[in-house]
Amino acid sequence: MLEEVVLPATDGSALRGDLALPTSLPVMVVFAHGSGSSRHSPRNRAVAGALQKAGMGTLLMDLLTEREERHDLLTAEYRFDIDLLSSRVVAAVDWLADEPATRSLGVGLFGASTGAAAALRAAAERPVRVRSVVSRGGRPDLAGDALTRVAAPVLLVVGGEDPEVLRLNREAAERLRVPYRVEVVPGAGHLFEEPGALDHVVRVAREWFRRPGDDAFDTFGGQP
Repeated sequence: MLEEVVLPATDGSALRGDLALPTSLPVMVVFAHGSGSSRHSPRNRAVAGALQKAGMGTLLMDLLTEREERHDLLTAEYRFDIDLLSSRVVAAVDWLADEPATRSLGVGLFGASTGAAAALRAAAERPVRVRSVVSRGGRPDLAGDALTRVAAPVLLVVGGEDPEVLRLNREAAERLRVPYRVEVVPGAGHLFEEPGALDHVVRVAREWFRRPGDDAFDTFGGQP
């Protein structure tokens, strides 16, 4: 069952989120949405629902306040502000660490589009708390130098029909110093709207979050 929560950001802003506590696996997955989206992203909610059915907890959150969202719709000023977005993901990780119901749980991050860069930067900032990262159609290249400081295993899921983003993901992956995998979904475009494409994302993300620290992360140095 989802509970609406309010998370304090480091700059004093109030961020809204939808929290589902885990039922059988001690994992909380924080979702960082992409450009121009919000916690209501239908694709992220579909992935979150599948993780919940697998027993994991999820936190779908807005990375922007309502005022910032309105401004961004007009100017697109904030959607590529990775410093701001990553600070909001860090705030969510810290909030989970402070909450009695979640403080003992491992944390995974699931980022889409620019949210993937924010997730990777947050993972670099909170290496003890964040145990794994998944990117869906993401822009990990926008994480910059933080890529070399990420301590958690990283799964980069990219559509096979999204060649430019696939190139950017492969280049970013080469900068990682942790086990990683580049998972190419055949026939999928950037939004994974094709039949079966999002199911593929769900399947590999579920396994990545389920088994941190063991053979799920047996790829070091990359996979084409």
